[in-house]
Formats: sequence, C-alpha cells, structure tokens
Amino acid sequence: MTTLYSFPRYRDLALTMVAAVTLAACASGPGARTHARAQPLQRLTVPPAEPAKDALTSTLAAEFALANGDLETAVREYAQAAQASDDPAVAAQATRVALAAQQWEPARAAFARWQTLNPADTEIWQARALLNLHDGKADAAYGDLLRLAHEPDGKGWRSIAQALLRAADKVQAGALLERLATPELLGAKADVWVAVSQLAQRLERKPLAQSLAERAVAKFASADAYAWAAQLKLQAGNRAGARALFADALRHDAKNSHLRIAYATLMGELGDNAEAAHILAQGPQDDYIYAARAAYAARANDKTLIEPLYRQLKALPEPRPGARLNLLGELAELLERKTEALAWYSQVVEDDGHRFEAQLRRAVLLDDSGKTADALGLIHELQARAGDDAKQLGEVFLLEAELSDKHQHDETAVAVYDRGLKALPDDTRLLYARALLNDDLNHVDAAVRDLRRVLELKPDNADALNALGYTLADRTDKKDEALSLIQKALVLKPGEPAIIDSLGWAQYRLGHLDEAVQQLKLAYQKQPDAEIAAHLGEVLWVSGRKDEAKKIWELGRKKDAKNKVLLETIRRLGT
Repeated sequence: MTTLYSFPRYRDLALTMVAAVTLAACASGPGARTHARAQPLQRLTVPPAEPAKDALTSTLAAEFALANGDLETAVREYAQAAQASDDPAVAAQATRVALAAQQWEPARAAFARWQTLNPADTEIWQARALLNLHDGKADAAYGDLLRLAHEPDGKGWRSIAQALLRAADKVQAGALLERLATPELLGAKADVWVAVSQLAQRLERKPLAQSLAERAVAKFASADAYAWAAQLKLQAGNRAGARALFADALRHDAKNSHLRIAYATLMGELGDNAEAAHILAQGPQDDYIYAARAAYAARANDKTLIEPLYRQLKALPEPRPGARLNLLGELAELLERKTEALAWYSQVVEDDGHRFEAQLRRAVLLDDSGKTADALGLIHELQARAGDDAKQLGEVFLLEAELSDKHQHDETAVAVYDRGLKALPDDTRLLYARALLNDDLNHVDAAVRDLRRVLELKPDNADALNALGYTLADRTDKKDEALSLIQKALVLKPGEPAIIDSLGWAQYRLGHLDEAVQQLKLAYQKQPDAEIAAHLGEVLWVSGRKDEAKKIWELGRKKDAKNKVLLETIRRLGT
C-alpha cells in the first residue's frame, strides 16, 4: 500500500526550505541596504508552498462538511480523497455523496475510481444504474438492476427500490419495475412480494401493485400480504373487498394475532370501533390486545364490550403488573365504578413505571367525587416529586389547569398555565393548552401568540397548525393564512377528521360554500361528532338546505346533547 508521506516528499520540502533560507540570507546580510540596487533577488517574493492534501485530510474535511449539511464541500473533498486514496471504500463513499447531491460529473469520476479499485463490489451495480437512469439509458440500467434482482434471498431488491425511487423520470422507473417484477426474480419470500407491490404503488403502477398483492396473498397467505392487499382495496374505495380479505385470512389462521390486529386497525380506520374490539376478542389474548380492545370499546362507547373485558381481566391470576392495574382502573371508570377504579390505581406500587399515571387518574377521581382539595393536594405532591422530569411535571400542570378550568372557567386556569410555563419555559404542551383556553375565553390575541410560539418551536406540529388556522379563520380576517396553515396540517396528518373539519370551516369563512359542504361532509363521515355536526349543519343552513341541516343537528344532539358549539349554533341561527 502506498504510504501517505514518502521520503521524496520530505526531501523536496527540505530543499525548498534550504533555498528559502539562502535567499533570505542574500537579502538580509551585511551591506544589503547599501547594495539594494545590485541585489535584484531582494525584491522578489518567494510564495509559500501550498500544503499537499492527503486522502485522510480530504476525507475528514468531507465528513465535517456532511455533518454541517454542506453537500457541495463534501462532494469536492470526497472527490479529492477518492483520487488520492487506494481504498475503494473512499471512492464508494465519494460516489454515494455525489449521487445524493446530484452532482453527476464528480459522481462519474468517483465511480470510475471505485470500479478500478474494486470491480467485484456488487454495490457498484446500483450506482451505475443510477448514473444510467440519469442519462436516460434504461436498457443499461436494467442490466445492473437485473443483477441486483438475482441476489440471493431477495437482498438486492432494497437497492433496486432505492435506485428507482431516486430516478427523476418516474415513468421510466415504473417501466423498469414492470420488467423486473417477475415471479422468478421476486423469489419465495412474502416480504419481498409485498415490498415490491408497495414500490409499484409509489411509482404509480397501480395495476402491478394490485396484481402483486393478490398473488402474494394466494402464494403465502401471510399477515403482511393480507394487510397490504386490504389496504390497496381500501385505497381504491373497496371497503367490502378489504373486509372480505381479512375475514378470509382469519378463517385460515384464526390464532394469528398479527392478522387480527391488522384487521382491527382497518375497522378502526373505517370508524367501526365495535367491530374492531370484537375482532380482537377472538383468539389468544395478551396485555397488548387487552389494551387495544379497551381502546376500541371506549371509542365505541359500548359497555357491552367493556363489561366482559373487565371481568376477563379481573379473572387473570395475580400478581398484576402496573399496566394491567391501570387498565382495570380505566375500565372501571368507563363502567362508572369509581370506587373500584380508585382501588385499582392505589395498588400500583411506588417503584412501578405506571405509578405516576395511576396517581394522575386518582387525582381526577378524587375531584369527580367532590374531594377537590384532596385532588389538588395530590397534584401538588406530584409536582414536587416530578423534580427535573419535564414530561411528568408538564402533565401535572396540565391536569391542575384542567381541574381549575372545570370548576371556575376563568383566569385561574390561565394562571396555572402561567406558573407551569415559568417552571418549563417553551413547553409546547402548556403553550398549546393555554392557547386553547385563551381562545375559549375570547382572548384571541393571546391564543394566537401562543400558537405561533408553538410553531416557532415545532414548525411541523400539525395540531398547532390546525388550531391556529381554525382560530384565524373563525376569529380574525387572516383567512387566507388560515387556509394555508390548515392545508399544511392536512399534509402532515392526511385524513384527520378534525383538520378536514377546519378546512371546511375555513372554506365557509372564505365564502366557498360548495367546497365547505364537501369537506365537512367528509369530516363528519370519518368522525360523526357533535361539533362537526354543528359546522356542517350551519353551512347547509346558509346554503339553503335547512332540512338537511336540522337532520345533522339532531344526529349531533344524540351524540352529545350538551355540546356547547352545537347548542350555540342552533340558538344563533334561530331554530
């Protein structure tokens, strides 16, 4: 291996130094001042020699540049390192970085060096395919991707996916996938078939995605294959087909927990929480499934689902872990058995990781039973115990403010948030909660200020984007900004009913009634709660569709007869 510092380099450096010393001596010796005109060398400047860059120096400079997000410098330094080093790993990294930066000439130079140093490296195939894809040489790219597809155990498909997804020409990439995705090349692993089907979906080759998913189900009958095939059915609007797939899967493998969880998740997404809980109740049980059943049953607000689950959990043998005791307490609360719930929470021992959560629930129950002073005493005790644990301390302040708002609904709760933010400056949970309360108290400027601060700290906080957008649309004249904020929130949380509701409300405030009705109907379909019913009913009413509005409001009343937004809307419109 060539050494970085060879003797000839040091010899040349020594000769340079001798020459420089000699020149200096000529220029500064005795009589130099009086013989200046006779010494032309005195007026010459000897430039310092530039330090020679070695591979290690360039590699380190490139790594530092990468760490600082400076791709341009990283590409340049890696390119120098690749040419100076005999290590193929350096050339390989130089190629990858240049490809990532889409600097094609440095990528080609580094690639050529990599190929010279280690032509047998299989990773070369992906890099060459990327270069050929950029140059529009689809057949050349196919040759290397085909090599990757022949890698044993489907290992090459990850590299194929990376190359095709990075290609600028998605039509060309999709066409290449069509040529590659054959049964012979996909092999005998279900996860490869599913992954390639997902790749086809991303490359807008939907028929290929559907075909691969269906064949994966038929070939492997795996939980992942069924789940993905059902997801494709759902995306195509075929809910019945999605449900039929899972039902068929469970007939073949009733004890498969992954299948049941995936099926329940689908039902939950469709809004059928009772069916999700019922699906999970069949087959083997564990603490994860118990908790999921409880969550779906609670969302369905169905005590006929909660009661048997509660009995089943109580019948399990002791000792009971903290998570199970907490779940028993929550189920007892849902069944309105507060004394039993308190007893369950009290059994969570001091050193259990679920103790803090249980103590919070105890505080809520104490307050509900009229022992507000005891609840606040426990809360203050938890605040003192939380110490430097910012997460726990913030949760305790949130609960204290919630209880204050419940009993007084005035500035007292705002003061609790203020106190919490003194202890935890810029805690986004407290800022967000204070903003919602201030909005409710008609302190619009304060609410907007807090929400903007949340977004300064967390620009991609979808809930804050949605809340600020809704507030601006509903309470200010900044309706265009409101619409933009809500649209950004929806990108971050696609399909979220609360954000779709805000989008419909913003369209209404902008005077776009047809678009508002469309969005609010979609939000209500996904989540038929009283507040969305209030908004949809109002837009229908203003659009002249008063009978439809009344029907929606009546449905909203059945869900929540005391919802203040619904009641205020009906009162304001004089119905």
